[in-house]
Amino acid sequence: MTITEPTNSRGNILLVDDIPENLQLLSELLTQLGYNIRSVTNGRMAMKTLNVKRPDLILLDIKMPEMDGYQVCAAIKANESLRDIPVIFISALDDAFDKVKAFACGGVDYITKPFQIEEVVARLENQLTIQRQKFVLLQEVKKRQEAEEVLYQSRALLSSVLNTALDGIAALQTIRNLQTGEIEDFRCLVVNPVIAKVFEKSREELIGKRVFKKFIYRINPEFFDRIISVVETGEPVEADFYYPWGDSSWYHFVAVKLGDGFAITVRDITLRKKMELELQAANRELQLLAHMDGLTKIANRRCFDEFLAREWRRLCRSSQPISLLLLDVDYFKSYNDYFGHQRGDDCLIQIADILQKTVSRPVDIVARYGGEEFVIVLPETSQDGAVVIAQAIHNSIQTLEILHPASTVNHYVTVSIGISCVIPDHNLSLEFLIDQADKALYVAKQKGRNCYDITQF
Repeated sequence: MTITEPTNSRGNILLVDDIPENLQLLSELLTQLGYNIRSVTNGRMAMKTLNVKRPDLILLDIKMPEMDGYQVCAAIKANESLRDIPVIFISALDDAFDKVKAFACGGVDYITKPFQIEEVVARLENQLTIQRQKFVLLQEVKKRQEAEEVLYQSRALLSSVLNTALDGIAALQTIRNLQTGEIEDFRCLVVNPVIAKVFEKSREELIGKRVFKKFIYRINPEFFDRIISVVETGEPVEADFYYPWGDSSWYHFVAVKLGDGFAITVRDITLRKKMELELQAANRELQLLAHMDGLTKIANRRCFDEFLAREWRRLCRSSQPISLLLLDVDYFKSYNDYFGHQRGDDCLIQIADILQKTVSRPVDIVARYGGEEFVIVLPETSQDGAVVIAQAIHNSIQTLEILHPASTVNHYVTVSIGISCVIPDHNLSLEFLIDQADKALYVAKQKGRNCYDITQF
């Protein structure tokens, strides 16, 4: 098995496609993201290129003249020095037969055109990570082969790996209810220093203890049920999560079944996540220039619709929650009648500005929904997180002290807020999320305004 040692770039990629426009588009996108790209337009050129310089991964089209993608992949897998290079097919063919054939001839993944660059990068990184792990594993095996075949030395080596790993590693065993057999918690069996540091305890204090459920509920209660599913079904699970600790805040975990329990690896992805969020923010800024409300200079209704639809599809895949806040300025018509439309516009501008300052995450969006209504979308945010934002908005608007003599609620301008939160899936629609927030807003108004309400369903 030959695996190339990782380089300083994100990876060396060979693109094979007979359409130059496809090659240019994908090459430019991946180059901007830090990959080293080589591209060829047919299978024979690909084989020649592979014999000159070995890539870390191949993105291969299927429909090509003379030598199609299946034949190229088969030739690569038949070559002992090349067979370990992962091949990802990227094709407009979407039939199950084509995908099965792609995997049968040695492909590791299949991307359907038209593609989303985020999806392409995610799939690339999955395979490149596997290759890097293989490289590390081979290095470790080589060390073991050089070591004496003695049990205590193997244990010492394992202990060394756990103690020096930059990732958090732990193994946990189930604690089941004696009557029902249901999983109630997990007991720590193995914990490396990285995990122990996060718990702010020594490894000795954690081994044998049931601390997992209490800790995971602080991050995301839904993760506990997903871990139980790993143990019960054997299907691994991985996800990103937000947990501010020290200089880090974003982590990625992978949990796999281990006996009647599971093993988990946690990696700090704060830098990568910041880059992703910054890229999302930059893209969103460009979109806002074309989708900006002329009065308040925040996102308009069209921008909101497109953003919500995109986030809904993304969160359907990751099973993460999304929250929506619908805001209405209390008795705004009376405010306009009392002060005039110019003062009314100034009021809306001030409220839009305070909303933008209160909702500060790059992944969130504040938009003008229509008239005196505003809407806030909070991806990957639970109901509790949405309530915190609603409370902050009320406090911030109160500090503005915009006089409203025509209001029967307060001497100053106030808002009513409706909150809804769901985990998107294919059985729900984003219209359901909006409808629930609208119902909650109606209830907030019925309760006397200047408050928020949460849809319960």
